[in-house]
Amino acid sequence: MNNYTKNIRKISSNLLEDGRVDLVLGFKRGTLPMASVPGIARTPEEAQGFVWDTNCRLNLANYITDQKEKIGIIAKGCDSRNIVNHIMENKIPRDQVYIIGVPCTGMVDKNRIRALLDDEIKEFKEEGEVILIRGAGQERVLDKEAYLRDNCKICTHRNPVIHDDLVGALVKEQKIEDPFRDVAAIEAMEGEERWNHFEGLLSNCIRCYACRNACPLCYCPACFVDESKPQWIGKGQDPTDIRTFHFLRAYHCAGRCTDCGACEEACPMDIQVRDFTRKLVKDSFEIYGWEPGLTLDRRPPLETFKPEDSDKFIK
Repeated sequence: MNNYTKNIRKISSNLLEDGRVDLVLGFKRGTLPMASVPGIARTPEEAQGFVWDTNCRLNLANYITDQKEKIGIIAKGCDSRNIVNHIMENKIPRDQVYIIGVPCTGMVDKNRIRALLDDEIKEFKEEGEVILIRGAGQERVLDKEAYLRDNCKICTHRNPVIHDDLVGALVKEQKIEDPFRDVAAIEAMEGEERWNHFEGLLSNCIRCYACRNACPLCYCPACFVDESKPQWIGKGQDPTDIRTFHFLRAYHCAGRCTDCGACEEACPMDIQVRDFTRKLVKDSFEIYGWEPGLTLDRRPPLETFKPEDSDKFIK
């Protein structure tokens, strides 16, 4: 058991025992290797089931929306930024959430690791920055850093931006020379090539809405895909409806997306959903100097107006 897991269990147990929170949101061991899943503890005993490893990829901020109980929540850097979003957008008061911060050095890409073995992974172990995987007659020792998720490779806010407690010492933040290299590559494409790129991404979308359901920003009382009066898009697999869903969902995240990667993690078809939101993350930063979820003291650019704001998009 690593120190993070020990401290998460200790802090969570103390909060529940003292009655400072009604429940704690964390991660528990899944039924398969590389499958840590969201879990709730309402008693100190239940908190002993919490774990922390490089498979805690989902964003737990997704579960605090409009809740009424006093909540403790385990939060890595991107999770904490989405908690800030929730507070800013009046989805939960600051004093209703107790943030147990986890300094994070990144989550691993399960698909790349699974592809290393011919058979399914039977065992997954971590020791520091080294990962051991075993299958039927196969074994590999991996360097964790070489198998990080794409969004973790370029994350510059690994430490929780707000917290009430920490499970470990703060980690060194990364300095990325060109964090938007992926976006620039798409921007550099000719029109037809760019169209084909996104058509290829959507070619196997089954409209399950897992990306929407996992996203901590998608909490509209009625999603536009479910509206019937008026009906914005159809319910079938018409290519136009699929495109409309993904592009409109991305625009709804403009100035709000923290690039946590929960959408890609949840997608059963392994679609690179971040390609739809990364351009908007880049534009928010380059046009407005805005990174969402870093402060409670400044309103997002799409909520404010300044005379000197760029208006080139109007012309």
